[in-house]
Amino acid sequence: MASCPLICDTESWKNLKTHVEDIKKNHLRDLLKDEERCKSMIVEHDGIVLDYSRQQVQKETMEQLFKLAEVAQLKEKINKMYSGEKINSTENRSVLHVALRAPRDAVIYSNGNNVVPDVWNVLDKIKSFTESVRNGSWVGATGKALQDVVSVGIGGSFLGPLFVHTALQTDGEASESAKGRQLRFLANVDPIDVARSTAGLNPETTLVVVVSKTFTTAETMLNARTLREWISSALGPQSVAKHMVAVSTNIELVEKFGIDPNNAFAFWDWVGGRYSVCSAVGVLPLSLQYGFSVVEKFLNGASTIDDHFYSTPFEKNIPVLLGLLSLWNVSFLGYPARAILPYCQALEKFAPHIQQVSMESNGKGVSIDGIPLPYETGEIDFGEPGTNGQHSFYQLIHQGRIIPCDFIGIMKSQQPVYLKGELVNNHDELMSNFFAQPDALAFGKTPEQLTNEKVPHHLVSHKTFSGNRPSLSILLPTLTAYNIGQLLAMYEHRVAVEGFIWGINSFDQWGVELGKSLASQVRKQLHSSRTAGEPIKGFNYSTSTLLQRYLEAESGISSASTVLPST
Repeated sequence: MASCPLICDTESWKNLKTHVEDIKKNHLRDLLKDEERCKSMIVEHDGIVLDYSRQQVQKETMEQLFKLAEVAQLKEKINKMYSGEKINSTENRSVLHVALRAPRDAVIYSNGNNVVPDVWNVLDKIKSFTESVRNGSWVGATGKALQDVVSVGIGGSFLGPLFVHTALQTDGEASESAKGRQLRFLANVDPIDVARSTAGLNPETTLVVVVSKTFTTAETMLNARTLREWISSALGPQSVAKHMVAVSTNIELVEKFGIDPNNAFAFWDWVGGRYSVCSAVGVLPLSLQYGFSVVEKFLNGASTIDDHFYSTPFEKNIPVLLGLLSLWNVSFLGYPARAILPYCQALEKFAPHIQQVSMESNGKGVSIDGIPLPYETGEIDFGEPGTNGQHSFYQLIHQGRIIPCDFIGIMKSQQPVYLKGELVNNHDELMSNFFAQPDALAFGKTPEQLTNEKVPHHLVSHKTFSGNRPSLSILLPTLTAYNIGQLLAMYEHRVAVEGFIWGINSFDQWGVELGKSLASQVRKQLHSSRTAGEPIKGFNYSTSTLLQRYLEAESGISSASTVLPST
């Protein structure tokens, strides 16, 4: 297949580069005076409101960005993704996370087969299994109900499900469904994480979900073996089949591990790990905690955004607008970072999940054809819920580096609180900051304003805010399972839009492989040094020195016997 030209060589890209100079002549405080401009930059869909009027863009900017999307064949690339073409060319795979939440009667092909029936076969199996656990017909080895779940997985097998779990915990319907149950996650191979995830749990009432597509992921499988020992040492080896299930495609290794292959829940190679929360990876543990009916609403919310992304003209297409604005900020205005700022504590794990979705997808240095890129791709994503972040890093955002911000607000709180006699209720207090911060970033405060306020001369420069700092605001009506699904899909598709236009493969992750390979060499060295006293060899001076110091310290563990966490 012939290589495609780089997007930076097109006239549309060059025109946008030239247009930057026009944008720099306009301050946001002036742009925001144009009410017609602002009106055109507020988009609504299914209760969601996107306001991007505080971005450093004019009508002409957006027209040029839409032209760039056309030149990059964005619509054609979206169509190829939805039709199951193998757009993940380096791994020769389709990219079909949209099929994971498609309606039962949808038709989506991969390798000539409609995959939707396969998806629903797994969903039906999850519904049946989780209902049997929740209603007590499936019990542990000693006959006790399994009320506690530990989901073992890392990366996309952890961050996405944790985000959704954290967001659902305080939703009224979900919390009612979860009464008397616990869901915990074990991701890090650090034994401290094992200790924390099992602290206070009784193996008799615990079900472990091992999430590994190949059942070979080093960290996950060591943690899985550790929890298998934790269960079998308390209840006997025969208990494993009643207390451990798997999300995997490698049935042979699942059975060899001691898990009944009938209790293995499938997913497919067209599901990337960071896009897998809507597969059994997330649906199984979340359904054990909240019930399948709640999780199905989450899937429905994501599905509606999938439809919106696929069928809506770009001018009103929220994921497309988000992606184009991010690309504008990164590639043309030169802002490499993005702050994700949900004014909702239930979304505290949203930024860490999107950090992986975005940075693992678009942190690439070559085009999809392997050509080194002369422009930067990807964003440095970080964030914290408001108002906590205001007391952490907003100082830099207001008076230091320019970092475009996503402000995410909720119109109706999951947990409304009001104290009689207070000026506003607690949620209004939170949202007062949500509405104020974008204006503070956009308008700033001038030396003239400070002088008029009689600020001492020696403090004027310290209290000046330059403003002209871009942000966008997203308002969700509430934060139910449905809305959580909407939010997830919006950001997933935003990342795809950026990658499609940059001309990269947003669906592989070769950058994580080298460190794994080198860790394997270190693992072998540690084993031979600890068990046979072998000297360190084959490493550079720095690594050899650090390894030597590490080995000189007593580990406190003998390799002759099993040691489990003491808590």
